[in-house]
Amino acid sequence: MQREAKSIVIEGVKISNPDKVIFADLGITKGDVILYYAKVAERMLPYASHRILSIVRCPKGISQTCFYKKHPGPGSKGVVTIPVVGSDGDSDDYFYIENVSGLIYEAQMGTLEFHIWGSRVDQLEKPDLMVFDLDPDEGMDLNKVRQGVRDMKNMLDELSLNAYLKTSGGKGYHVVVPLKPSVSWKEFYDFAKRVAEVMEQRWPDRYTSNVRKVKRKGKIFIDWIRNGRGATSIAPYSLRARKGAGVSMPIGWDELDTVAPDGVNMAEALRRISEVDPWHDFFQNQQQLR
Repeated sequence: MQREAKSIVIEGVKISNPDKVIFADLGITKGDVILYYAKVAERMLPYASHRILSIVRCPKGISQTCFYKKHPGPGSKGVVTIPVVGSDGDSDDYFYIENVSGLIYEAQMGTLEFHIWGSRVDQLEKPDLMVFDLDPDEGMDLNKVRQGVRDMKNMLDELSLNAYLKTSGGKGYHVVVPLKPSVSWKEFYDFAKRVAEVMEQRWPDRYTSNVRKVKRKGKIFIDWIRNGRGATSIAPYSLRARKGAGVSMPIGWDELDTVAPDGVNMAEALRRISEVDPWHDFFQNQQQLR
């Protein structure tokens, strides 16, 4: 990293206003955020690169207006534009990053959150990343949420599917299933929906597969909807644009009872990447839907 007056250069990207405060509650600056992404890039990019992105930008910090962005703007740097045909037959431009420079360019523009498609750009119509977001009703006891994660894992075990666990950086956990790209979006989506419905049928007092808030009273919503074409989920190692600078962090199954859904912040994530990766064999899985 080389410093200039009022700016720094990281991975060849000139960073403007590195001292701008982004997370006021912790005094975390834009420079800190960008250094975070530079340090986690090696772990994060296998999940976040070559996948269409939706991002959350907070150029003035999380206490000011943040906005979603899923289409590239004019003169977008560091990203690759890709035309995608929608269900209406019209084509729209989306974007993805290829490398650490792309990640840093995005962070320089104020991006805090990176949300990814369930397929890679070279196999856009064959998804390979299934995500179940266990979204508890407000104020639910954390032990019930953890039981939900265990029930989900047991169900996937019954289906002979290896699954991986991460914090959401919010109030729930994410259970992630790596798959070989083999089936269409419809088959993928229908399978995820069926898993959620079976959980609801087995434990109707605990879980719902219905997105409506009124159906969630005292229950966990098993969010399978993010497995549709065009839907996204928060990328592993992404920061969250909320107080506390939480991270959606890969954790081991043996950590479920000790790490809360919002229990990993930026500083803790940086400490953890010096340790063994709990998802080290993620891309060695050969499992697929038929």
